[in-house]
This record gives sequence, structure tokens and C-alpha cells, in this order.
Amino acid sequence: MSMADRIFIDMCKDILENGVSTEGEKVRPKWEDGTPAYTIKKFGVVNRYDLSKEFPAITLRRTAIKSCIDEILWIWQQKSNNIHDLKPHIWDEWADADGSIGKAYGYQLGVKHQYKEGMMDQVDRVLYDLKNNPYSRRIMTNIYVHQDLHEMNLYPCAYSMTFNVTPNKDTGRLKLNGILNQRSQDVLAANNWNVCQYAALLHMFAQVSEMEAGELVHVIADAHIYDRHIPLIKELIARETYDAPVFKMNPDVKDFYRFTRNDFTVENYTTGPQIENIPIAV
Repeated sequence: MSMADRIFIDMCKDILENGVSTEGEKVRPKWEDGTPAYTIKKFGVVNRYDLSKEFPAITLRRTAIKSCIDEILWIWQQKSNNIHDLKPHIWDEWADADGSIGKAYGYQLGVKHQYKEGMMDQVDRVLYDLKNNPYSRRIMTNIYVHQDLHEMNLYPCAYSMTFNVTPNKDTGRLKLNGILNQRSQDVLAANNWNVCQYAALLHMFAQVSEMEAGELVHVIADAHIYDRHIPLIKELIARETYDAPVFKMNPDVKDFYRFTRNDFTVENYTTGPQIENIPIAV
């Protein structure tokens, strides 16, 4: 069993056994037929993944690693808010006629701000600090910008990353750790997707900063399972598990803006069958 499988199974069991139901509350999401989409939820879920030991892809079912990376590059590298720049169709429901999701996600990371060192956007500021101020306690991003919320087609779910560098006493190298903060998460549809994409981002930032990847800590304020997902989750976490896959990244890429989806491979990824046609509440 992979580390990610154990964390995922334990989290789902905890939500199902100890979570609270939103049934009867006024909820925003609706199913396609207009029915309110209720959930069972837990507040303040914290999961830790040691990326130096394995890549955190669950084996209960396959997570589309290259599609995860497509989205993380769309947000953090292209800094785009237009679905026409993105291969997966995960944002189609929230795009307008021109393909824009509004002033959300990549848009916010691409906005330049004035620093003592000059004008930089948030991504370039992180990369600058990892190179020049690696022990800073201020290396972070935030895309939950209140003044622009009214122009976002969906408020950011994963909204901030905090990076922290520690020395690895065994190797003598610096180790890059990160905390992903998420206000809300659909556990079935998005949990391992988000974990894998931010694990990949941490690996990328570590490599271009001449560091090694350390821990990814995932903090979820509202971790929920939708009512129509409950039987799917129960079947999923009862499945057989396998060893974690082997994640490989092109070691020759030293510039974050040079990475492409083809610089990543996942080997020995044995999984259970995919769950088809997962209903998504919008």
C-alpha cells in the first residue's frame, strides 16, 4: 500500500464516520437536475506527504498525472485564466463564451507587484527568494484576492502555498517543503489530483533551485464527500492497493519556465479501475 493510499483511506473513513451532514442547509452547489448537492464534511483536515520517500499518487484508482501537471503549468507557468490554453476540460463549466474563468487562479499569479527588488509577479518572487533568500519565512503566494472575487467565475479552492526550506543533515542539501492551503475540497473528484499536482510543483521548484523535495503538507478547511459520491467512496476505499509509482522528472531542466508535460513520467503505476462518469456538483 502506498503512503498516499493509507492517507486517503483514513481521511475518507474519518469523514464518513465522524463528519457532519449539510443536508437541510442552504447550499450553493446543485446537481445537474437542480437538486441541492449536500455533503458530509470534516473541518480542518491536515495530511502530510514525504516526497523524499515516494510520489503521493493513490493506487486505488488512476490519477491522470500528466493532466494534473497540465493544469499546474497552466496556472503557475502560463499564468492563464483561459481554458483554450488548457488541455483537460476540467474548467469548462466555469468558463465564459471567450473561455475565461475571470480574474482567478493563473490571472492572480501573473499580476506584478512592487518589491524592493523591483516589479515581480508572485511566482517569480518565490523563485527569486528560493535562490536569494532560501531561509526566509515569507516565501508564499495567495490568490484569494477579495477585491477581485466578484470577477471570478469560481472562488479559488486551493488558494495559497507557503514554502519553507530546511537543511537535510543526511545529504547536506537544502530541502524544499510546502504547505498547500485549501478552503474547500470535493474529496472524490479532486483530492489526489490536487495532491499530485502540487507535489509535482514542489519537485519542479526544488530542482530549479538546486534543492531536493521534502514534505508537502495539505491543509483543507472543508473536506467533503458529496451525497451522491458516498457509495463510490465506500467501494473505492475497499479496493486492493499497490506500491507507489516511480515519478521521474527531466533532470536537465533548470528553468521553471522550460518545463513541459513531456518532462515527466510515471513508471510502475498499477491501479484499480477508473470510476467513470463521476457526477460533479456546480
